[in-house]
Amino acid sequence: MVRDIESVLTGLQVEAVGVSGPLRLALSGGVVLTVTNDFRVRTAAEVEHFYPGLSVPASGLLAALAGARVAGAAVTRAGGLELGFRSGVTLSVPPDTAVAGTPAWQVSGPDGPLFTAEPGGYLAV
Repeated sequence: MVRDIESVLTGLQVEAVGVSGPLRLALSGGVVLTVTNDFRVRTAAEVEHFYPGLSVPASGLLAALAGARVAGAAVTRAGGLELGFRSGVTLSVPPDTAVAGTPAWQVSGPDGPLFTAEPGGYLAV
């Protein structure tokens, strides 16, 4: 039985935020979210945009994700990712509409990929 992304991620805690190259959120249970696409982190009052190709240090809202717990997760109809945290912060990754290239984002567990945003906006489970 394939579980949905929300049931897999909800309740997990961010153990580490890595930004050298793609964004890597190491979550509890050996789950890792890797983001290679541009993304944004926001609250009701603030929005920060990030571009993994620029290798900027984790600061502001992104750095504040360390220790945060996932409150919910959803995949948009186009294949983007919306990840909400109990702190009120949301991580949004738009889909990669290119036909070829690396996935915009991927959630992996100890045994390999669980969810992958395929180029063109498709989701592989």
